[in-house]
Amino acid sequence: MVEQRSQSLIPWVERDRGHNLFAAAASKRQHGPDMRISVIIPALDEAGNIGRLVQETYASVPAEALAEVIVVDDASEDGTGSEVKELIETGRCPGLRYLRHGQRTGQSAAMRTGILAASSPVVATLDGDGQNDPRDIPRLLGRLAAPGGNGPALVGGVRTERKAEGSKRIASKAANWIRDAVLADACPDTGCGIKVYWREAFLRLPFFTSMHRYLPALFLSYGHEVAYLPVNDRPRQAGRSKYNNLGRALIGMYDLVGVSWLRRRTRVPAIVEDVPEGRHISDLGRRLKPRGDALARNTGDKS
Repeated sequence: MVEQRSQSLIPWVERDRGHNLFAAAASKRQHGPDMRISVIIPALDEAGNIGRLVQETYASVPAEALAEVIVVDDASEDGTGSEVKELIETGRCPGLRYLRHGQRTGQSAAMRTGILAASSPVVATLDGDGQNDPRDIPRLLGRLAAPGGNGPALVGGVRTERKAEGSKRIASKAANWIRDAVLADACPDTGCGIKVYWREAFLRLPFFTSMHRYLPALFLSYGHEVAYLPVNDRPRQAGRSKYNNLGRALIGMYDLVGVSWLRRRTRVPAIVEDVPEGRHISDLGRRLKPRGDALARNTGDKS
């Protein structure tokens, strides 16, 4: 069943790979020939979507840039795992891994499981429903700075033409406006699942459920630069959304209070002297910008 979808899917994707050639070349020039990425796909009950998405990812990301694809199954009750394991058995997706949670813990926890397991210093994330387009990954990667260098540590997608139903689009716009008013993260679409970022920078962040909705704000809080690029958005082909507007709004308001507190209280001091020289200090620690005074001015924190 999966192989039949592969035969109809791959030629369609291959025709579009030319659109990524410039982005892939730019990425290679910026990151060097040895820079490869791990693609993390959290999934919950995405049978009918996940196999197609994995195949699209392998067809869309140049082989020299793709180290692995890790699917993290958050205790699905359908054929999600079977689709991925069938692809592994075919041997046509080198580096494909399948991890399954023993119990349902949420999208943020699934992302973190995959990122902890990743072998590359740069990760890309995609939602398991197939609405993110993996053909956008090379272009986002081309905008990302090399780990420890100057420039964006996270590049997020912005869905300029959303395919979700009208009520969800309205709710998303309202949530983005409220979040930006509170956090001042200037992120136009924090809910977009396709992002590329430094693995080590992510693992230094405080973990909490639903943190995936606040990654730009958290990266900024820890002194990193972020950037955004427009990306494609596609309709769901199978299954149904795991969220509803009311549930997401209630959780979002609760989390917003906590993230606002983190933004106000986080301090990342700059290292201005290192004696004797030559001792190891993480490149990330060395490059972080001082935030204390600027953050206090922006948030009104007087402590």
